[in-house]
Amino acid sequence: MRIGLFFGSFNPIHSGHLLIANYMVDFTDIEKIWFVISPQNPFKSNDDLLDENQRLHLLNLAIENDDRFETCSVEFSLERPSYTINTLTFLSKEYPQHTFIPIIGGDNLQNFHKWKDFDKILSEHELYVYRRAGFHENPILANHSKIKLFDVPLLNISSTYIREILQAGKNISYLVPEKVRLEILRLGLYQS
Repeated sequence: MRIGLFFGSFNPIHSGHLLIANYMVDFTDIEKIWFVISPQNPFKSNDDLLDENQRLHLLNLAIENDDRFETCSVEFSLERPSYTINTLTFLSKEYPQHTFIPIIGGDNLQNFHKWKDFDKILSEHELYVYRRAGFHENPILANHSKIKLFDVPLLNISSTYIREILQAGKNISYLVPEKVRLEILRLGLYQS
């Protein structure tokens, strides 16, 4: 099976993430999406990062009724910080019957050549990239045969924006799935 690995902190999961995942399953040769929760991104600060198990719980709520999507907490048990190459190596050994395709945003492609073992990733995997406004193709990788670019309809929202709205006491309806919104409010997440 061709499985898209959608990596992210998902802090929290939001409708923009789900729109991208839906597009990748409907309009590419990817058959299923695994949302890979990164407990510690080597390029981001952990200052306002919700506990990884709470993020996993919210993600499970968001996708529980869509059998095209699964959560993947494999990075919880791998060495930290979470490097994509380590995750891909582990999953490829664990599930040799699957083909894994990392999915990243155009903003991440800008610095992809700085990722640990980026050349090994590209020698062993295709890379699906959704374009983002304001970011151009990385000139170092612009014509790489393993990189495929997609014009995915995007929502101009981010997890950071959602956290800011919550801290301001505003409503996040429609920005996240309703079950996620209700659970965030019930648990008082991101509100202090």
